[in-house]
Amino acid sequence: MLDLLMKDILGTPAILVGLFALIGLLLERKSAADTVAGTLKTVMGFFILSAGASVIVGTLDFFSKMFDKGFQIQGVIPNNEAIVALAQKTFATETAMIMLFGMIVNILLARFTRFRYIFLTGHHTLFMACMIGVILSTGGIKGVPLVVIGSIILGLLMVLMPALLQPTVRKITGSDDIAVGHFGSVGYFISGMVGKYLGNPKKSTEDVKVPKGLGFLRDTSVAISLTMAIMFFIVAFAAGKTYIESELSGGQNFIVFAVTQAITFAAGVYIVLAGVRLVIAEIVPAFKGIADKVVPNATPALDCPAVFPFAPNAVIIGFLASFVAGIISMFLLPLVGLKVIVPGLVPHFFTGATAGVFGNATGGRRGAVLGSLANGFIISFLPALLLPVLGSLGFQGTTFGDADFGAAGIILGNLIKLSPIFVYAVPVLVVLLLVVLGIIKNNKEKMVS
Repeated sequence: MLDLLMKDILGTPAILVGLFALIGLLLERKSAADTVAGTLKTVMGFFILSAGASVIVGTLDFFSKMFDKGFQIQGVIPNNEAIVALAQKTFATETAMIMLFGMIVNILLARFTRFRYIFLTGHHTLFMACMIGVILSTGGIKGVPLVVIGSIILGLLMVLMPALLQPTVRKITGSDDIAVGHFGSVGYFISGMVGKYLGNPKKSTEDVKVPKGLGFLRDTSVAISLTMAIMFFIVAFAAGKTYIESELSGGQNFIVFAVTQAITFAAGVYIVLAGVRLVIAEIVPAFKGIADKVVPNATPALDCPAVFPFAPNAVIIGFLASFVAGIISMFLLPLVGLKVIVPGLVPHFFTGATAGVFGNATGGRRGAVLGSLANGFIISFLPALLLPVLGSLGFQGTTFGDADFGAAGIILGNLIKLSPIFVYAVPVLVVLLLVVLGIIKNNKEKMVS
């Protein structure tokens, strides 16, 4: 039953968000027809988003293989799914319990503090629960204490990281209807800061003037297709005709294969954007029921592609800039005595694209480029610094890819090294502080009213 609850229900983002939508619609006392339609459209939107993400991941997998073959680079490849799959052989129970109770802590913190965010990105909740369980176990914390303190840490991250990003999300979307619930928040926040201080918000990526002869580039799908075609051509020629046609394409001409993969990637992005639009259209009204009855004024924290439709040009610019930083980092990491982190296309696309949107919101085109470069360096250096605190998992050739895993893991691992007492004391003190601040704020609001 626990396995069904954790892996098949709470671990499936579409079902998790669908349940929240259903509860919200029921609390709003919508008609049966509206409740069914709203719930199904929400679930459908997430399945569409997931289908698009799968298409993107599939093409990036081919790109990575061609890149590795062509440039003969070996190192640690960040991949959240891979490291979690390895960890589940040993830490499955700890992961499940931390995830379940962490979500409860998230709801309680949203109810009793000023940070009213409900984190709805189920797979990232699972990944973070797994990493916390691994680090606490490696540090000697076991049993009930591990679950209790791990759940508190997870719940805190689920409200604090969306809160950190919300000022910039407000600029991106023009409202507080949604938040970003994705554990790449450190990279997005820094991208926004880089854009703020080094960019020019008046020159947006979305205002780029395209000559009439190149007017077709205004279409995001066409621009992405051409950009990815260039990148695929480069790695295809580097990997060689023989390797691609014998190992990857099933005999298809290697140039044709490169073109089809580039266009398939663009199709995946198009599908993702369609899924995001459907989810946002349904989840925001449905969430009002939960906000009004369970957590007043709560904001749904959604996966990072939720911001893609607000700056499509920044998405591809951010991806490319982040990936460039990842390549540069491969040569810098050995110079400072760290493991080489091979740039993973999946983390660089999703977090780089999001960083581009954040950088553009605060600093326009320059902010998108420089902010995404900063994100690329962050998701290259933090995974390398994280490896030592993962115990035996740090020697498996893969690691967690997104910025928050590195930041939270390094801090947690070093707190345990100092003393396990810090691991217990710091999260509890933070929770108490948040509750006290929430009470003070509520009292002030009552006095004003």
